Amino acid sequence: MTDIPNARLSAVASEQSHPLLFVTVSGAHLYGFPSADSDYDLRGAHVLPAEAFLGLDPPQETVEVSHKPAAPGDIELDFVTHDVRKFMRLMLKKNGYVLEQLYSPLVVHTTPEHEELKALGRGCITRHHVHHYLGFARTQWNLFRKDAPPRVKPLLYVYRVLLTGIHLMQSGEVEANLLRLNETFRLPQIADLVARKVEGGERGCLAAADLEFYEREYERLTAELERAGQESHLPEQPSARGAMNDLLLRIRRHTYE
Repeated sequence: MTDIPNARLSAVASEQSHPLLFVTVSGAHLYGFPSADSDYDLRGAHVLPAEAFLGLDPPQETVEVSHKPAAPGDIELDFVTHDVRKFMRLMLKKNGYVLEQLYSPLVVHTTPEHEELKALGRGCITRHHVHHYLGFARTQWNLFRKDAPPRVKPLLYVYRVLLTGIHLMQSGEVEANLLRLNETFRLPQIADLVARKVEGGERGCLAAADLEFYEREYERLTAELERAGQESHLPEQPSARGAMNDLLLRIRRHTYE
């Protein structure tokens, strides 16, 4: 995990009250364009005891913790984990975001069951994930257009989401790093945008004169993603539900036996 304070992130993970299945780094660090003021987005899955689901009150399946810098040089981070049942259900709902977390190569905490879930995750990928990426790209494009002057960050998210979606539809592989994606797509503007984000920070801006070009690119890549979804050979429905249920029961038993 080059340039990532793994010891600090691991310490935060170890402070959590429930056993962890895995924790990875998401956000700008995963996507390949962190700036000096980027926070660290930790995402993952934890394991609640079976008793949590047996009482009158529904369990709290999601844990969210924010850490603000307490001293110069400290890091800001956002920590979110779901109980493994909720995480699996999200995987089965064509949620590309959780698959990106599952397959993130920036691993803070892992277990053998994390590797098993990654193997089963391939049976959750369907051609209908295209709708996740189309919707996410549209949201980021609207964020980009409403800022005056326009900011680099939401535009990079637009590119990242569209290229991730096209790559997924064509290959069945989850890749969230924009720089690696662009090794295939070879869009000349990406390197400049990433440099502006890294050097200019979270609030880095673009010249308004560039808007027409980026709008054409957004429309072109959106059409390419739609076409990739239509032509994809990915299955219509996930095939891993039964195996995931078996893994869930085993995780729940073994964690608390």
